[in-house]
Amino acid sequence: MEKIWLEKSYPPGVPHDIDPDKYASIDQMFDKYVKVYADRTAFINMGAEISYRELESQATAFAAYLQKDLGLKKGDKFAIMVPNTLQYPIALFGALKAGLTVVNVNPLYTARELEHQLNDSGTKAMLIVENFAHTLQEVVANTPVENVILTSLGDQLGGVKGALVNFVVKYIKKMVPSFQLANTIKFNQVLSKGASLTFDPVEIKGEDLAFLQYTGGTTGVSKGAMLTHRNMVANLEQAKAAIRPMLNEGEELVVTALPLYHIFALTANCLTFMTLGGTNLLITNPRDMPNFVKELAKYPFTAITGVNTLFNGLLNTPGFANLDFSTLKLTLGGGMAVQQPVAERWQDLTKTRLLEGYGLTECSPMVSMSPYNLDGYDGTIGVPAASTNVKIIREDGSQADIGEAGEMCVKGPQVMKGYYNRQEATDEILKDGWLATGDIAEMDERGFFKIVDRKKDMIIVSGFNVFPNEIEEVAMMHEGIVEAAAVGVPHEVSGEIIKLFVVKKDDSLTQKNIIEHCGKHLTNYKVPKLIEFRDELPKTNVGKILRRELR
Repeated sequence: MEKIWLEKSYPPGVPHDIDPDKYASIDQMFDKYVKVYADRTAFINMGAEISYRELESQATAFAAYLQKDLGLKKGDKFAIMVPNTLQYPIALFGALKAGLTVVNVNPLYTARELEHQLNDSGTKAMLIVENFAHTLQEVVANTPVENVILTSLGDQLGGVKGALVNFVVKYIKKMVPSFQLANTIKFNQVLSKGASLTFDPVEIKGEDLAFLQYTGGTTGVSKGAMLTHRNMVANLEQAKAAIRPMLNEGEELVVTALPLYHIFALTANCLTFMTLGGTNLLITNPRDMPNFVKELAKYPFTAITGVNTLFNGLLNTPGFANLDFSTLKLTLGGGMAVQQPVAERWQDLTKTRLLEGYGLTECSPMVSMSPYNLDGYDGTIGVPAASTNVKIIREDGSQADIGEAGEMCVKGPQVMKGYYNRQEATDEILKDGWLATGDIAEMDERGFFKIVDRKKDMIIVSGFNVFPNEIEEVAMMHEGIVEAAAVGVPHEVSGEIIKLFVVKKDDSLTQKNIIEHCGKHLTNYKVPKLIEFRDELPKTNVGKILRRELR
């Protein structure tokens, strides 16, 4: 029997099933809602606003430029490497409208990480914020990228304000290292040129690829999860079904502090709230907590999503406790486990429940969520999304009983097509439509699920997946290291931090040397914070390092 949870646990008003084929594509969905909510504000960033009508017009201009000027065809890969600014949704919906597959890229990637992703995906053109163009310069000649659209942080803020922001960022704060790139054009020029071109509509089907969303694995390099339009439409319908009883169409303002290049914010904020005619308040730099709180004070926000680190950071920022939470209806936590003390403090202060969701990139990402009508935080990940089957499997492959732990497996219309150009890795994780999550979970007598451990060696730092192999590979590039093993250790702020165990070849090698070396090749959150030297590392009889023993 595949479906073993108790459906009575579904709250009132939440359907057990959705229609994943309600729309042929995200673009068809977009075209519907931009008309319904044409005069509503779609996005706000640094005080600048864009309505759904304006978003549709600019996305179409962007699509026309990609088609007519760059000659991109349906199925070509287009990378977006920008933080939360108005440029992101314009480029996103423009690229999807043109039938392209969007490759989301973390702007903080090192040259090594960027080169791998652009090559692996076969990206032909990209949008990049100029702050990180120097990173692209290092590797672009080794990639298939032919055209680069450059943007500055203030490009969509308009007139004097936009020019001022760009001047301060470049010349006062010196946040734009010098770079030289060929075949570039500025974002605003693209919109201007595209507006004079005719866009040719593209027929997009459910099985066409919408995103190559990169995620790691327990072995090897980062892999592109192939998320189709049908996967994404299904997950949007699932997410909307779960939260719809709490919200009113055309009236919501969601705080989007998590980066839109991350699957959580992309689906839960950008796309789901579009279907509700909601407004996304884009926070470009949420690490600047004092300014983040000042921004929140300006708007009557009704929803906020985040990871444990974000909630904890806000709770400890002066001024946050003085905000007006009277309009707040929904707080959604995901990406990593929300710690009970943080959830309870949040609920005490805001007087709203913190709902916890569970998902993974390979599931677009939502798998389950706490019911909206549950009293208080209970530490579970709630019940499966509509049209989603979940089973708990023992080591021998049989199905676990209620209260018994085993690997969580998921089946539903949101489950990815597979990993791009990696059939072997796909076959490891997908069997007969069931996706093995690598998480150890159990189901209680109510039909609620709880994550109790991880089968994978994956480390989660502030909601971002970090895979030990990548850290170890970079560490081993240092000539003073013989062996290295990376594990996650608990941390009260970020959930986990990375600890690296090292057997050294050179006695003069220090912890500082290793951390500086890793910092040159890895995004900051992947850099080990703790180093422990050992004479040898524990291994299996075939020589495989036992990370579990080190943990």
